[in-house]
Amino acid sequence: MTYPTEVAPAERGGRVASVVPGSPAEDAGLQSGDLITHVEGEPLRDVVDWLWLADGPTVAITVESAAGVAYEAILEREWHEGWGIDFDGVVFDGVRECDNACAFCFVAQLPPGMRPSLYVRDDDYRLSFLAGNFVTLTNLTDEDIDRIIEQHLSPLHVSLHAVDPIVRRSLMCPVVEDRALEHIDTLLDAGIEMHVQVVLVPGVNDGAQLERSLSWLAQRTGIESVGVVPVGITRYQRKLTATYDTPEAAATVLAQINDWSARTIAERGVAWVYAADEFYLTAGETLPDWDAYDGFPQFENGIGMVRAFRDESAEALAKSPEPLADAPVPEVVLVTGELFAPELSGMADALARTGCRVRVLPVANVLLGGNVNVAGLLAGADVADAVGADAAAGGAEVPREAGPAIYLVPDLTVNDDGVMLDDLTVADVAARTGADVRLVSSDAAGLVCALRELSSTSGR
Repeated sequence: MTYPTEVAPAERGGRVASVVPGSPAEDAGLQSGDLITHVEGEPLRDVVDWLWLADGPTVAITVESAAGVAYEAILEREWHEGWGIDFDGVVFDGVRECDNACAFCFVAQLPPGMRPSLYVRDDDYRLSFLAGNFVTLTNLTDEDIDRIIEQHLSPLHVSLHAVDPIVRRSLMCPVVEDRALEHIDTLLDAGIEMHVQVVLVPGVNDGAQLERSLSWLAQRTGIESVGVVPVGITRYQRKLTATYDTPEAAATVLAQINDWSARTIAERGVAWVYAADEFYLTAGETLPDWDAYDGFPQFENGIGMVRAFRDESAEALAKSPEPLADAPVPEVVLVTGELFAPELSGMADALARTGCRVRVLPVANVLLGGNVNVAGLLAGADVADAVGADAAAGGAEVPREAGPAIYLVPDLTVNDDGVMLDDLTVADVAARTGADVRLVSSDAAGLVCALRELSSTSGR
């Protein structure tokens, strides 16, 4: 079963996106477009309900066919079989949005005119469990708490930010009573584990306030990891002005977090609290070793990605065959955000071992501005402007028979539909620039593999 990242419209059940041929679902007559409204007599609200209620060799469902015909069906399966159903989305009754008015809310800092799904302020505990999305828990009802405990939706990913009531109010501006800290204790007592993030805002929840928050978390069993990330600011926001964009500011945060990590390693055997890669890159400090990330529990939060890329690329390159000498290969230009560009440039010589002529093209985020400088938030227009200007400038000196440069754009710049923030595709970028622009895997092994393939198919 796949979990799409885009938000599906609210429905009275789960819309079937596809049915696996020969599966129990097909045997029962289910087809793409059918709506499963009830499972074992219970309304189907989301994929969690489906996993919970359909956990057995048979399941009774109520279906409304794509033609509008309602019927009952019994699905049967062997112990090793899945049901053979992919749903259109994972929450069927609408994504729960945030009730707060956080000063640093990234969604509120987006420019107008982008696709509607980008403005959904997801604060849905179900997506926290299913997809690792961070949620505040401020919109939970007592019924939600009961359900999380009954269905053991663990681990959850929780945005804490601060434990001081005054600081929490100033940061999160909740419009309802803030019971999140109470909910955290209730859920932890019931055995629900959590991964926590703290979005750090200079002069607000760092320093002594961060110390207080980490102390509070450290006293609670079930807090599996804490990630500390810097606040992101676009040019469209007006509430915040300070960021951790100097080496001194980033180093101060790292010193505090590293002190905590040293203590928890001594006490628990794991670092437990981890700083975002951005702090290390900005401070110019050495990244922790692979083992120091303890299995990378906060990887999707931008913590450990650079270390993983370094080590995985080194391993992949060590397995690469030596390139043939004097082969006419095109220049390969690696497109990335400004934050990662120095890191990637430092690896260019090593990546050239694949046989390609490798260069890095940093792209400024003009659309969002502010301190947004990661590749995953690049807009297609910004990529097109950078590639177009680079191609017009002629790039590096390469043999004419090698052909024009090839621009590789990392796949983390696009969503599941292959579009960037401004709905442009890589094909659109290529059409705008007249350059050879291709999508490439953003992980190290995928990049090395792509470079090796380009080298082997160019002039060989």
